[in-house]
This record gives sequence, structure tokens and C-alpha cells, in this order.
Amino acid sequence: MTEAVDLLLTNAEVHTLTRPDEIHEAVAVRDGRVVRVGDAYELAFLAGVDTRTVDCDGRVLLPGFIDAHTHLDLLGQRLVHADLSGAESRAAALDALSDRADAVEAGDPVVGFGYDETAWGETGYLTHEDLDAVAASGPVVAVREDLHVASLDSTALDRFGPDLPADGVQREGGEPTGVVVETATEAVLDALSPDRAEMAHLLRAAQRHANERGVTGVHDMVQRSHAPGVYRDLARDGALTLRVRLNYWADHLDALVETGLRTNHGDDLVRVGAIKTFTDGSLGGRTARLSTPYADAADERGEWTVTPGAFRALLDRTEAAGYQVAAHAIGDEAVDEVVDAFASRPEGGSRHRIEHAELASDAAIDRLADRGIVASVQPNFHRWAGETGLYADRLGDRWTETNRLRRLADAGVHLAFGSDCMPLDPLVGVHHAVNAPTDAQRLGVTEALRAYTLGSAYAGFDEDRLGTVEPGKRADLVVLDGSPWATPERIRDIDVALTVVDGRIVYDGSSRL
Repeated sequence: MTEAVDLLLTNAEVHTLTRPDEIHEAVAVRDGRVVRVGDAYELAFLAGVDTRTVDCDGRVLLPGFIDAHTHLDLLGQRLVHADLSGAESRAAALDALSDRADAVEAGDPVVGFGYDETAWGETGYLTHEDLDAVAASGPVVAVREDLHVASLDSTALDRFGPDLPADGVQREGGEPTGVVVETATEAVLDALSPDRAEMAHLLRAAQRHANERGVTGVHDMVQRSHAPGVYRDLARDGALTLRVRLNYWADHLDALVETGLRTNHGDDLVRVGAIKTFTDGSLGGRTARLSTPYADAADERGEWTVTPGAFRALLDRTEAAGYQVAAHAIGDEAVDEVVDAFASRPEGGSRHRIEHAELASDAAIDRLADRGIVASVQPNFHRWAGETGLYADRLGDRWTETNRLRRLADAGVHLAFGSDCMPLDPLVGVHHAVNAPTDAQRLGVTEALRAYTLGSAYAGFDEDRLGTVEPGKRADLVVLDGSPWATPERIRDIDVALTVVDGRIVYDGSSRL
């Protein structure tokens, strides 16, 4: 007699996202794994007294989304502190910071995350003169959406300024403007880093937000924080509702080597991922390393946050110790350097990753494909594409060369989609991938969904257990209120109705089921 299943999702439009994409009606789950996919009538016989049966009412069921590039601690801070991502003007951002100032204890920092001055139709960052208008007795800090730029008021400059690297502090007439970039931004974020109890609060808020958007797994970029320990605490207590792959920043390397942790060590929920490093900065901050000057700053080509020599030395150490490497590279010169460095190594099973690769040349794309390097990219960055967007401001006509998803896919590059928390919402990313401005930047619906599921699973060595809806794979699933195939022009408006992780329902939009 066949053992009853724990969970039966029926009356659905099940897209397995295998090749080819098969469509079924029901999914049966036992002990956290998919055991059957098929006809609703036939799978109904697997239900027992204790089976939870969910009628999906014809909704689309997919493998759960895996965000291959996130910062959940910063997402948690955005949710808990001032969220500036929705501010449509400089005044609105300052109003949000003022509201936060009213909510904190006197003298405590007032922090906001996610501002994007280009969304205001402006080019200037927030300065100390802007932030000094916020009535606060403690320091005021606003972090730009790309995490490469932060703005400080006069109090914050007094408190943090003496400890910041001088080359990261922008000045006019010899005086600090309140704008800091790259390593100076990192130093400010380190100074504001939450303790372990606060980190637990932030990560719980962030994972709840992620589950509500159909996210079942994340590759989290962690740096000098309590996040790794908190994730393991949550997993131990049965409170972790995501699979987490910890991509440790390079400053953790010595500690990881000493403790014996290597890429893929861990359990079903929390595993060690890659060693994360930078090479350049961001286009928004004009610190991405370009081969030609910026269109709006003729004397600037960006900078190396980690020099090519230092990057290659780090690559030598990490490969010798048995780690995957995830290298941030955005400008074309930085992308070329990372591809050259990876390609100079013997081919093997490292699955090294290039993060962002926003301005990859044709030659770099072909070499990514040839050497099996994973392109961990953010389709939601197409929000800055177009003839009047941020990319056009920074790059002029070269904006059409950014985030060429079609070109990457046609070359055979392994694509893994993530959000970089701008915002953390896979359906927003899929929408931008499908509706990108040019043919070279645009993917089909199925291709985009695969990049956010199986593609991200592959980037984490997880393609055998995650990323498709097949018997034997872990039951990480999402049910959508609408079909991305039916309304490709409105994918970002589709709601998530149900999220399942390891066979457990972690988000239930019960009003829609």
C-alpha cells in the first residue's frame, strides 16, 4: 500500500521548468520532497487522513525562487529603519528620515536605506546640508540603493569621519560634502552593525518579506556580521523559512580556513557558499571601472576597489583552499579582468561566479560561456535602462550594452538571477528581463523563470535537489495568482499566493486560496 503524502497541491497549472517545460495538475509531497507530479485525479489517491490538501484553483505553480545575490541583513534594516527606496523626491526621502528620527531614542542613529537620486530626476547625492535638516540628536545616515554610497549629516561626519579612509570621503573646497563611497561606506555600515539580538530581529523580518514574494532560497553576501550564526540559530530552532547559502566576503577567508569550513559544507538549510570579493564599484557611484571615460564625467573611468594583482592573489589562495569565488565586477574593464583571471585557471568544478557583469563585452561573454563561469546578474537593474535612465546618463549610447541577458543566454552562459535587494522581488526581476528595452537585453518568460530557479540552484551546486518540480527534489514551491505567460507585460503585478519550503507552507495568502 502506498504511504500517504504530507501535502497535496492540486488543481494547479504546474510548470516543472524542466527542459522542455512540462505542465501538470498536481504535486504530492512527503518528508519535504516531491514524490509525484501529474494528474490531479490520480494524485488524489495519495491523500490520507493527515494529508494537507490545497486546492490551487487553477493557479500557476512553479519551483520556488532562489535569489542568487542578496543582503538580507540590509533588507531587514530597510524594513525596520527608514525605507527610502520608494521616495520620489529629495524632500520625500528627508521626510522618511524625519519620521524615523521621531521613532528612535534620543541620541540613537537615524538610518535610512535605499535612496536613488536618479528616481527624483536629479544627479546629486544627499549631502550633509540636506541631512542636517532632519531634526535628530544623533547621527543621520542615508545609504544609497547600490550600497556603494552613503550620505552623512554633520553629526555623523563628526562621529564617524575621523575613522574613515580619506580617499572615500568626497570633498568640495577641501570640506567634506557628507558623501562617502566604497570603503568609507563599508566603514560606516560596520559602525552601525547590529548586535546578535538585533540581527535576529532583522533576519526574521527579511525572511518573512522574502517568503511573501515566493523566495525559498537566498545566496546571502555576509560581511563581519552576526548573520551566519543567527541563520544557524534559526535553523536549529525550526524558525528558518529559507535555504541560505552564505557567500562570505574575503575578510572571512582566514577564519573559514582555520575552522575547516569549505564551499558546500553545511546542512539542508544553511551551507557555505563562495568567497565574495570586489574588483570595482558601481555605475551609480561612477566607481565601476570602465575602459573609456564616463559620459557625464569625462575625466573619470572609475576605480579598482581590489586591484587586479590583489584579486589574482586572492583567487590563488581561495582555489588552493577549495572555495568557489564570487567576484563583483560591473564596468567592462573590471569584467575583462575577472574573466581573464578565471580563464587562466585550469578548468574544474569550482563554478566561479561573476557578480553583476553589467557592461560585459562580446568577447567577455563568449569567454564566460567557454569556461563555464556563472553570470550572477540582476535583471531588475533594467530599471535604469533606456534613453533617459541612469545608464544613459553614465554611459551615453553605451547603455544598450548593459545587462545583455539575451546575448548571455544565446552564448550559453550559466545565468543565475538575483535582486541585490533592489528590490528583493523575483517577479519584478522577471518582469524586467521579459520587458527589457532592446532585443539583446530581453529574455522569454520561461528563460527568465529558469534563471531565477534552476539557474540560481546551479550557481549554488544545488541543481540536483532544487530548481525544478520533479520527484526526488526538495519541495520548495511557489503558487502565483496569475500567469506570467498570459500577462508578460504585467508580471511584476502578479501576487504570490503560497510559498512552500521543504514541504512546509511558510507563506499562505489565505485570502487568495
